[in-house]
Amino acid sequence: MSGERICSLIASPRRDGNSSLMARAFAEGAAAAGHEVETLHIDDYVTAFLRDCRECRTADGECGIEDRYAELLLEHMLPASAIAIASPIYWYGLPARFKCVVDRLVCYTSHRHRRSEEVLQRLRGKKYALLLSSEESNQGMSVGIVQQMSDFCRYTHGALVTVVNAVGNRRGEVARDPAQPLALARRTGAVLLQARATDFRIDTSRSGTVWSGGETG
Repeated sequence: MSGERICSLIASPRRDGNSSLMARAFAEGAAAAGHEVETLHIDDYVTAFLRDCRECRTADGECGIEDRYAELLLEHMLPASAIAIASPIYWYGLPARFKCVVDRLVCYTSHRHRRSEEVLQRLRGKKYALLLSSEESNQGMSVGIVQQMSDFCRYTHGALVTVVNAVGNRRGEVARDPAQPLALARRTGAVLLQARATDFRIDTSRSGTVWSGGETG
């Protein structure tokens, strides 16, 4: 599948840091595969946390917070078939910037918002990739983040299909990681929409093979 739209979100305050490098490599891979990818800094769109919607929602049901969150969600995230999150790891979790993007879905998915049914429908079926960077190589660094995103994806009928971990702290240092995370991010951009994401239940109907052409039994 080619020609799909992909949205890449940078959750770091740095404009030229390791997260930006990961997002750039991802975009290169996606573009080379024929996809349309846009890379956005969350800071350009979201400047406020979720509030009490009963207090700040406008009379017509719209979110009363005056920033560009609605633009980010409605014009960039929802039209995309896949979303990549390029992010540092802060205190073994995702930065508040990205968590705020998720939290503020509350307003737009509430029945009180005039476009809630559209938002709920267009959130479904998306594929997600995590492009993470941290100065620690501890394998447990991203466990909580992966669990959080997996739960979010299950809740919205999406799928977390790829996690790329990069080790580095100073700007650009992930390029020196022997695991070559930039190459992995580039590869992720190229194959994200073809990547399999399965989450079986005990009663899921499925064949005995995973890949077409494989042996059964």
